[in-house]
Amino acid sequence: MNGRALAVTLLAAILLLTGVAVVAAGAGSTSGASAAPGSGGAAGSNAFLTDDTVVAQQAPPGVRGEPDLNVHLPDPKVNPGETNTVTVQVSNDGDLSYGTAEVREVVTTARNVRVEAEADSPLTVETGQTAIGSVTENQPGETDVAISVPDGVEPGTYDLDVEVRYSYTRQQDGGVTQDRTRTITDTVEVEVDDDARFEITNATTDALVGDRGTLEADVENVGADTARDVDVALESSSTGLGFGDQPRDSARIAELDPGDTATVSYDIAFDSDAPVREYTLDGTVSFKTSDGLRRVDERPSVGVLPMDAQGFSIDDVESDLRVGENGDVYGTVRNDGPVEARNVVVRYTEESPNVIPIERSVAVGTLEPGEDASFRLPLEIGGEAEAISRTADVAIQYRNADLETRLYEDVELLFDVEPKRDQFLLDVETREIRAGDTVAFDVDVTNNLDQTVTDVEARLFADSPLDSDDDEAYSESLAPGETTTLTFELEAESSGTGKTYPISFDFRYDDERGNSQLSDTTRVPITVVEGEGGFPWLAVVIGLVVVLAAGGGYYLYRRDA
Repeated sequence: MNGRALAVTLLAAILLLTGVAVVAAGAGSTSGASAAPGSGGAAGSNAFLTDDTVVAQQAPPGVRGEPDLNVHLPDPKVNPGETNTVTVQVSNDGDLSYGTAEVREVVTTARNVRVEAEADSPLTVETGQTAIGSVTENQPGETDVAISVPDGVEPGTYDLDVEVRYSYTRQQDGGVTQDRTRTITDTVEVEVDDDARFEITNATTDALVGDRGTLEADVENVGADTARDVDVALESSSTGLGFGDQPRDSARIAELDPGDTATVSYDIAFDSDAPVREYTLDGTVSFKTSDGLRRVDERPSVGVLPMDAQGFSIDDVESDLRVGENGDVYGTVRNDGPVEARNVVVRYTEESPNVIPIERSVAVGTLEPGEDASFRLPLEIGGEAEAISRTADVAIQYRNADLETRLYEDVELLFDVEPKRDQFLLDVETREIRAGDTVAFDVDVTNNLDQTVTDVEARLFADSPLDSDDDEAYSESLAPGETTTLTFELEAESSGTGKTYPISFDFRYDDERGNSQLSDTTRVPITVVEGEGGFPWLAVVIGLVVVLAAGGGYYLYRRDA
């Protein structure tokens, strides 16, 4: 071995010991070609040799260290009487024993980090072990932990023991890696808040489905501090319940000490198709602490149940209506509840050319739930109407407890209309009159209506050959079914013997409401017969016949002579 080859061999050995791989090529090759790996050089060598040149590549440097994990609570406050969620953060302040910055994360990264917590009694952790992945020096990890805090726990700090398990690389050197696992326990403190806290309870309303009303609720300060300038906002997430035209409204309380309760009121309304169920209202309470700091409690909520929709029904409907007459529809209206209805009015709302309301509404007074009252609606049935069963829309108007007017329209009337009839029945005994005579004759007039009529003025109408100079008669009043006798005068001309002619009567009268009415016309047949003491037409005719016969005989006699 010459001196040059010896120098190369010594250099390769030194580099190998310091972690630098040297690849050596035989310098004494007569061909000048490089030696193949593994031939003419040391095994595992990374040194190689060219003509008069040595090139070396450095292996990854060795590194040693470990993670250094710490536990933090960014917001340690918890509230009594609920399950709170706190965020547990895990930071890493890794420790590098030796090695370069480029390979620092190899040993300072905590892998497969798992977190589990346990709280001092009476606090309880509801969350089990949670995996949060890797935690590096540049990227902390975090997880949420649920902690139940019983109601009535004294304000103050309570320990939360957090156990952290993880894996890491302790050392890496010369291609050799050492991995380890570790468990640490760190204790942090949670703080049971001593600020004011609120509960909203006892929400009630007098609002009915399809109506508006007042909601009242109790707001209690269940915290440990006095709250001032308290704004209590309630919000509905249901389209069936609103605060006027808005889904949200707020009420104000000047001050509320710990343990004190105040009542707040809101105007609310339920849609007509809203079901009867409990509706959830989300509460937000904004307030100032005793130190003047603004705080918000978004935990309270409360449910409210509307009352059933107000209802009415109509029963026992009857009528005395007839075509061409005034009459009445009778019935009873019932308050089906659930609340008192004041100043109840039955309103006729139907529009028909043949049924005309004389009065469109009639009052029946105040009705308690379950109470009913009778009503009468006067109607006029036109002369062109049909005698049929009819329905008509009606509405029940009433006032609620705040004397606000409401209208219930889900009711109707079903009633019958009887055929047309004569208002007055006539009985005329004299049905014949002699030609040329004038007679006074009586007419029995019976009130065929269901009401008393007054100022009854009767009039007779006749056409030639009949006539009347006394064609009017009067009766002060006629009760239903009552008969009176009225006297008229009738004259028959000499012509028209042996024929029947009509005479007519009508009646002007006042009904029981004082309205003037005109009856239909009633026709009566009258026969004109031959009068006594009239011109002897028959005798004249016979005489003429006798004279003519005698004259004819005389003529024949003279001619023959």
